[in-house]
Amino acid sequence: MVNVAKTNDERINPHLNGLGESDTLAINELSKKLISEGKTIYRFGLGQSPFPVPDNVVKALRLNAPQKDYLPVKGLQILREAVADFHRRKDGINAQPEHVIIGPGSKELVFLMQLVFNGEIIIISPCWVSYIPQAKILGKEISIIHSSYENKWQLTPDLFRDFLKKRNSTTKPGLMILNYPGNPDGVSFTEGSLKEIAELARQHNIFILSDEIYGQLHHKGKHISIAKYYPEGTIISSGLSKWCGAGGWRLGTFTFPPDLNWLLEKMAVVASETYTSVSAPIQFAAVQAFKVSMEIEEYLWHVRKILTSIGNECVAILREANIRVHDPEGGFYLYLDFSEYTEKLNAIGISTSKELCTRLLADTGVAILHGSSFSRPEEEFSARMAYVDFGGARALAAAKTIPLHEPLPGDFNSIYCANVIDGVNKITDWLSSK
Repeated sequence: MVNVAKTNDERINPHLNGLGESDTLAINELSKKLISEGKTIYRFGLGQSPFPVPDNVVKALRLNAPQKDYLPVKGLQILREAVADFHRRKDGINAQPEHVIIGPGSKELVFLMQLVFNGEIIIISPCWVSYIPQAKILGKEISIIHSSYENKWQLTPDLFRDFLKKRNSTTKPGLMILNYPGNPDGVSFTEGSLKEIAELARQHNIFILSDEIYGQLHHKGKHISIAKYYPEGTIISSGLSKWCGAGGWRLGTFTFPPDLNWLLEKMAVVASETYTSVSAPIQFAAVQAFKVSMEIEEYLWHVRKILTSIGNECVAILREANIRVHDPEGGFYLYLDFSEYTEKLNAIGISTSKELCTRLLADTGVAILHGSSFSRPEEEFSARMAYVDFGGARALAAAKTIPLHEPLPGDFNSIYCANVIDGVNKITDWLSSK
């Protein structure tokens, strides 16, 4: 008898062995399924912006719905100009439109970058769930620098120096991916750290892919790009999914320095043989987003106020329950450290972060994503919480009734973000009962 399972396995690219559906997408589908069954679920698993796409950007999409022609592989020229101008004004770098490429989401562009680049991929753990699976699919050499709670789950100059000292070769090309404000940690870098990391990368011939998709959601509006300090070796990744609330529109951007244009050109070659170009109406609408009008600036101001308010209240509740967590500095994530509960969790048969999150979901309806999804050790009791389970349109409308420079009222979160507060209290109540 033919062993069909074995035969089928042999027909699959071996680089896919052990890989499944992205954990963020899987927990989102599971949450939807449980809700359809009538269960109350607190959806903290998928990091999707709860806020609506700004009205002027939606209007631009409607107006450009008739656009039907294939666009240039690298992207619509007026959009590339808008993206370059966006980075010149926001980040203070000399970005030029001929060094911008538009893709169907920054996720696809990260994959193409790893495909084109012939060298070592350097990742900081905890990291976004798809960086390492993409590298594994492509059979890349992967090096992981493990951070910790004590260094805010970030790459520090000292961690980077230690890694460089132990690195097998100082001559082989390397591409390091940084993401800040971070997913899953919600924190960002100081200017001093960025300068030191930039200089170390320059000295050791390591290029940086700076994933700044959450840059405009820095809670104080003070995001700093490492490209300011390493302009010749940094590629900036951005897009519409987070700061513009348009994840489903699938539009990402990479902005290169002139010295790395050879990477852009090869990415464009692969793009021409795969997705061809990004949807025309979406690209025309994105021009309006990247122009950053006064309407967009006001939108971002209110969004930051809401995320700051809810993030800080969540942290206060969690810390009261001895869950270690850092103050959020950008985006809409908290990375939770349950290490204070290790003995209690072990006593009830929980020994991994996945088991912790599975049990929490079953007992309370709270869906958070286990730390091992972010390349942390399985036995480390850590998890990511995306505090996005609230009506963003309603919260935004309420925030707009309050003058820009005035704080939100004390009861704002309990009125407009009640599900988030309830879910966090569910976590702490569950732990205290163990």
